[in-house]
Amino acid sequence: MAFSSVLTASGLVLVLIGSLGMGVGMLVGAVVFPLALHWSLGQAARRQLAYLCVPTTLRVTGDGYECQTDQSTTTMRWSLIGRVVTTPEFWLFFVNKQCVGFLPRRAFDGEQQSQLDDFFATRQNAGVT
Repeated sequence: MAFSSVLTASGLVLVLIGSLGMGVGMLVGAVVFPLALHWSLGQAARRQLAYLCVPTTLRVTGDGYECQTDQSTTTMRWSLIGRVVTTPEFWLFFVNKQCVGFLPRRAFDGEQQSQLDDFFATRQNAGVT
């Protein structure tokens, strides 16, 4: 949004000082830029969803978890995780301030969710994660 404002202001200034071609170009850019940005972000999101929305096998153990698809396998040890944030839909795993992984709660039944909540709470309270 700020970039479009700068383009608009610059375009108006250029039109007012007589540089009509450059000013009109900047005004057109101020209109086209947000549309192009929105389109490119949508394309990137669709590519990511195609990667994420595939059949996945999750294995959770006392040492860590594994997330496996036909194309990739990711393994994380609990000792790497600095903090676990619990949301209504996910457990989010952080190293420092960066989210490095997640588990979807809906992949587990109610009893398993309670067990994982207790497991993560125990690790947090003990200063392990």
